[in-house]
Amino acid sequence: MSGHSKWATIKHKKAALDAKRGKMFTRLIKEITIAARSGGDPDANARLRTAIAAAKAVSMPADNIKRAIMRGTGELEGGQIEEVMFEGYGPGGAAVLVEVATDNRNRTVSEIRHLFSKHGGNLGEQGSVSWMFDRKSQILIELDKASEEQLMDLVLEAGADDLRNDGTNWEVLSAPEMHHAVLEAIHKAGVPTVSASLAMIPKNLIKLEGKNAAGMLKLSEALEDHDDVQNTFSNFDIDEKVMEELAQQAGR
Repeated sequence: MSGHSKWATIKHKKAALDAKRGKMFTRLIKEITIAARSGGDPDANARLRTAIAAAKAVSMPADNIKRAIMRGTGELEGGQIEEVMFEGYGPGGAAVLVEVATDNRNRTVSEIRHLFSKHGGNLGEQGSVSWMFDRKSQILIELDKASEEQLMDLVLEAGADDLRNDGTNWEVLSAPEMHHAVLEAIHKAGVPTVSASLAMIPKNLIKLEGKNAAGMLKLSEALEDHDDVQNTFSNFDIDEKVMEELAQQAGR
C-alpha cells in the first residue's frame, strides 16, 4: 500500500466527518454527474453504480443523487463539467496524479500548476508519470474487522487479485471490472469497509524523509483542498510515525 494511501487513512481518522461532509458531497455529486453521461441506469453503468454507492455510504440524500444523475443525462442544466488528469512530480521526485472535474479548464490548470510550484514540485506533460500506476479497485478494511484467512478466501473467490496488510488496514486489490462483485461479497459476509473506490495504485514506491517528506504531504494537502480536485494519487512512502507527527502538526 502506498504511503499516500496511509496518509489518507491517517487523515480520515483525525478529521471530523461533519466538517468534511460539504466538500465530500460536492465531489461525489460531480462524479455522479460525469458518470451519468454514459447513461442514467446504474444497473447498466458500472461507474455510476460505484459513485452512487459512495454517496450512499456518506448518507447523501436521495434527492441530491437524483438531481446529479439528471444533470449528467441532460434532464437538468448544469452538467458541463470536464474531467482532466494532471501529472507531475512532488518534492524528492515522487510521482503525483491529480484527477480534476472542472467547468473552467484554463483556470484550473493555472491553479494546479501554482500549487505544484509553491510546494516544491512541478507539473509534467500527459503520460509523464501515469505509466508508474495501475488502475485498480481498492477496498480498505480495518485489521480487527476480519482475519487474513477469512478475507483471503472470501475476496479471492469473489475475483480479487491480492490482499495486503499495511499495518492499519487490509487492502483488497482487484481489476476495475471486479470492483462490485468483490465489494458485494465483503458486505454479504458482514465485513465493514473503510473505503471502496477505483484508484491509481503505484507499481513501485519512493521513500521520502525529512524536508521532502514534509513538503510532499503539504503538497498533497493543498491539492486535496482544491475545489476542483476529485482525487490525488502518489507513489511516495513515508514512515508511518513521521506521517502521524506531521498530521498532528497540520491539525494544530
